Amino acid sequence: MGNFTASESQLRPDPRFGDKVLSRFINCIMRQGKKSVAQRVVYDAMDIIDEKLVKETAPEKPENSLALFHMAIENVKPFVEVRSKRIGGANYQVPMQVNNKRQQSLAFRWLIDAVRGEKGRPIAARLADELYSAAKKEGKAMMTRDQTHKMAEANRAFAHFAN
Repeated sequence: MGNFTASESQLRPDPRFGDKVLSRFINCIMRQGKKSVAQRVVYDAMDIIDEKLVKETAPEKPENSLALFHMAIENVKPFVEVRSKRIGGANYQVPMQVNNKRQQSLAFRWLIDAVRGEKGRPIAARLADELYSAAKKEGKAMMTRDQTHKMAEANRAFAHFAN
């Protein structure tokens, strides 16, 4: 693949788990360059998840918060999305495959939007809940993904415009 940006090579794994995906997620949560704040939010959420996992008795539960985080991201990633395409004076919603990088970006964005859309509790608690729900294939971010898939399904008739 030729279209690499420097951001790929410069991305440091996060300090606590040594995980690059989590590091990118922290960067997405970060606002106004306040990385330590973003890290605290994510790590607090991870601690809350760990506490929840101790109480969880389901046999297929992930062994730690990092595994749960990856499960949540995997679940929220969309496989198809609709893109607007102008063909002969009309705009069509054309379903298209989503590449890996965009899948991750969308998953992050939907999780963060879901968390920021809710008010009234500390963001770490909201993030923990959303990640926990997403790992169980529930929650707002999962709804967004299902909506996206439904849109693509509904517009399958225009799939031949994809190129």
